[in-house]
Amino acid sequence: MRPRDVVAALLAVLLCTGAAGAHQPVMDMAPRWEGGFGVQVRHEYRFSKDLLEEDDRVSNGLGREKRVHTTWLEGIYTFKREIRATLKIPFVVQERVAGVQGSARRHRGVGLGDVIVGVPLRKYWNLSGWTANVGLTPSLRVPTGSVSADYPVGDGSWDVGLSTSLSAESVFWYSLIDLFWWTNTPGRKGIDPGDEYGMDLNLGIHPFHDNAHNLGAFVMLDVRARHQERGQDDLGDPTGGSRLSLGPVLVGYWRNLMLRGEVAFPVYERVFGTQVARGTEFNLGLGVAF
Repeated sequence: MRPRDVVAALLAVLLCTGAAGAHQPVMDMAPRWEGGFGVQVRHEYRFSKDLLEEDDRVSNGLGREKRVHTTWLEGIYTFKREIRATLKIPFVVQERVAGVQGSARRHRGVGLGDVIVGVPLRKYWNLSGWTANVGLTPSLRVPTGSVSADYPVGDGSWDVGLSTSLSAESVFWYSLIDLFWWTNTPGRKGIDPGDEYGMDLNLGIHPFHDNAHNLGAFVMLDVRARHQERGQDDLGDPTGGSRLSLGPVLVGYWRNLMLRGEVAFPVYERVFGTQVARGTEFNLGLGVAF
């Protein structure tokens, strides 16, 4: 495998690997060339009708549930290798069945969510056979989402986030660990979510690469840990808790096009009060770099 093919392959997985929970686009680590840019469309879906009281599943007599579709338009521009700017624009379609005054009520929300702007900063080390980098990413979440719907797609608050990451890769393997924090300030309509802390861990191998067509695939394991302080939603119900999920990630690339699919299965979840569980999460993204 020629050096430029190795670089192209690694850039492909970097374009498709990112700390979603840290709210960085999947292109947060690439392109690595000055003046490079990339875009991606990514769809997330989660659904649950399991009702939890702390970490126990309880009877769900009212049929409470949540269903959330989020389509992200994500972009990145590289000023130089160490400094980038990222933008995430979400469009949300969501439904829930909530318990209101002892009866089941179905709520729906559709529209633009809260836009996220980030500035990933990187420091690289290139050694024989492998490369590594550390990163620091300050982010800002802008209250562009409406809170007027029965199920608000935004929370009406300005929030600040910070993540720090360490990654290393060779021709055959890739690893990333990202730690992040978001301060969730009180918003409108009584929404007052707690601050969120999290960790993302990606471990992967590169089983296939075709030099002639720059065609290949990566297989990875994604591990997500989250803790959100106790808060409340627009109905006054409790929010927050801790959870752990993991699942497979498959990445395919051809030249400068990347396709990523992943599933995150819940392993553990403990909530404050009584809440609908987060459930299994599905993610599919298509990106391109220039």
